[in-house]
Amino acid sequence: MKKGKSKKNRKSKKNLKRFAIFPVIICLCMLLFLGAVLAPTAGSLISIGSMFMSDKQVDYSKSYDNIFIPTDNESDTIDASEVEFPGINKQFGELRIKNRAVDAKLFFGDSSIPLRNGVGVYAGSFIPGYGRTILVAGHNNTFFNGLKNVKKGDTVEINTSYGNYSYKVTGTKLTTDTDKKAYDLTAEKENLVMYTCYPFDTLGLTNKRFFVYADKVSGPEITGLYE
Repeated sequence: MKKGKSKKNRKSKKNLKRFAIFPVIICLCMLLFLGAVLAPTAGSLISIGSMFMSDKQVDYSKSYDNIFIPTDNESDTIDASEVEFPGINKQFGELRIKNRAVDAKLFFGDSSIPLRNGVGVYAGSFIPGYGRTILVAGHNNTFFNGLKNVKKGDTVEINTSYGNYSYKVTGTKLTTDTDKKAYDLTAEKENLVMYTCYPFDTLGLTNKRFFVYADKVSGPEITGLYE
């Protein structure tokens, strides 16, 4: 009888261990799943929270180089050898739309440093004068908040160290962040595309984008690019 009872006790203990381990495994699986789902947004939420909770103001103005020197060059062309192509995170100009509350430093690259200090040209596009697409990003609650005021026919001014450019707004578009047809980086004419998150005045990334399109009106063409 004692042997039978001991066997039953051992079996019951094993069953209890199994029942105890099973919920732990379920909890671990749930935590891993939630971690995978929330990982993409956790970083931005922590970053936004730190902006409000930190008692120290971070000075991003010392985190980049500025190669922009205003010029009054009014020539129609400029040789590529005279143009200093900007490196990533470098300010190389200014972008403004008069009377539309858009006046920002223009950087090459669209990482956190350019977008905290101004607006940035996507590194996979081109800079003014190349005769191709210039894709510029900016935050909807700071430097590109004024895009909500832009109308067809408005003039966008871009000043660089090698020349001053103007573009005429041809239209706007509201679309999703996955719409690859919203711009054409292979276009063989100079055009300016500015975009930001939508709705305006919201914090953090959204799944909608507001685009502003403009065609080149004036500014020197960069020559000797492929010689």
